[in-house]
Amino acid sequence: MLDLPLEPTDDLASPTFKDQASCAKWLHQLQLTNLHQAHGVLRAQLDEFNRFPMRGMERLQTLELLRETVQLVQREYAKKLISKKLPLSEDELTIFVSIIALWQSMVTGYQRCLQAQIAGDKQLSEHSALLTQRCLRYSGLQIFEHLRTGYEFDTKLWHQLHRLFAFAEQGGFHLQAVRDDLHSSAHTSSCQTVYAKMLLACHVHPFELTRGQLQLLDRWLAQWRDTLLIEKRYIISKEDAPPLAVDLESSQGLQAIQLTPASSSVRYLSMIELSKLLRVKSILLQQGQSPQHLELGNDCTAQDCTEFLIRLHQLCCETHPERQSERHVVAQSATLCFSIDGIYAHIAHKPFKAQKKELGTDSLSHKQIAAFGRVLSETNRHDIVDLGFALENWQIENESISGAKVLREANHGERIGSYQIVAIQPSDANAFMLGKINWVSVTRSGHLRMGIQYLPGMAQAISIKAKGINAALSDKVLPALLLPSVPSLKSPSSLVLPRNFFVAEHQANITYHGGDIQTVKMGFSVEKGVDFERVSFTPV
Repeated sequence: MLDLPLEPTDDLASPTFKDQASCAKWLHQLQLTNLHQAHGVLRAQLDEFNRFPMRGMERLQTLELLRETVQLVQREYAKKLISKKLPLSEDELTIFVSIIALWQSMVTGYQRCLQAQIAGDKQLSEHSALLTQRCLRYSGLQIFEHLRTGYEFDTKLWHQLHRLFAFAEQGGFHLQAVRDDLHSSAHTSSCQTVYAKMLLACHVHPFELTRGQLQLLDRWLAQWRDTLLIEKRYIISKEDAPPLAVDLESSQGLQAIQLTPASSSVRYLSMIELSKLLRVKSILLQQGQSPQHLELGNDCTAQDCTEFLIRLHQLCCETHPERQSERHVVAQSATLCFSIDGIYAHIAHKPFKAQKKELGTDSLSHKQIAAFGRVLSETNRHDIVDLGFALENWQIENESISGAKVLREANHGERIGSYQIVAIQPSDANAFMLGKINWVSVTRSGHLRMGIQYLPGMAQAISIKAKGINAALSDKVLPALLLPSVPSLKSPSSLVLPRNFFVAEHQANITYHGGDIQTVKMGFSVEKGVDFERVSFTPV
């Protein structure tokens, strides 16, 4: 039997609406112009409504009426968190916590109905599938909000999802169609569809996906619901994509079948049909068909769709024993620095000179004496940090030749976003390695964790200035980094430049640490981040 740990209702509860009719009137008067206020009022009234004792069917009808407004307000409020660096600021974190709490309020409301149905409410006897699907849906939306914001979620949400699906399966209604106009393109869903979607969304390295990709994945999986089959046993041939396993008594999601011992609580998500669908659609895109024609939407280019489909296939339908062997656990500390200016300062052992362009020598000295009691050295690492180029202590959790996963030791420091430039110096190394931040997340303890993709070569600090007709775009000398060629990786030399400096086929002068100047012609963009661009070049 499903265990629903709910607080008892309270006769003293006094919500503004107490039935479907009064709720409709209240919603009509609800002002949505002030989003923050509207969200707070909606959450407070829903929580008060959940405490109020009432008949199960009347509660269900009222909750169904609230759904559209809740969805609208949540969607608009969540836009305030788009592209925010981590960890969130205090105000942003307040918004995030409020969004999660409102989704949980919806779960609580439907759990009240489900509790009444289990207790024998005859009016709700035909609504087991709908009630369980709604509980799964809003539990899943809590997880989804964590994924797209970059915060790890409490494992109790896994227990909540697993218990709800097990209840639906035991009742024999896990496949029953449920109308869901707000979340399904075909307006029907099921307990199995919602559960399988969340399992897969959490399995495809969600912190590495953009907010748009997560939205796209959610929409695609809703369309492909017929391919999402959860079974108690599996049979596959050598050519089939292996299933993924989930233990309904565990506190985690999908795992490879090799990592999940068989038991009565283990279920298997078949990947055979999904594998075929992903491969067919990616092939048709490569043959020239449009995403719209293949029902992939109109907000994604053919190339982006193809790359995403291939990536989903790799993560969901292919085994990667070689990846496990190449990535090894490393219990090692490292220092990290961020931004091209900061990385330049620590590689060159002095800040870029433009940092003090508006201060005379005497003025700068006076300011340093006032702040630190002495004139700072430009070549001393501790003084460089005092000048504003911070170093942070991180732990390398695992590493391969191409990158590393790292955890920040302190739960405070610089706010970080994906696709920033970073430099890392392991404790046993005497130089920094350049990298690009592929993903960032915040652990339950508030520490930052991120994945770094290494850039090939040992970076040198240089300066760069546009030349010729390109000089009109920027007459400033800027800090930059030079990555030498790495023949073993077949990687030619490249420049790491401040974002928006690069213009293809244009010339620039680069100045090396010793003062030598070289004219180069920039070629093409190799990769681009939010604060840098790596480009090819040839000497002139």
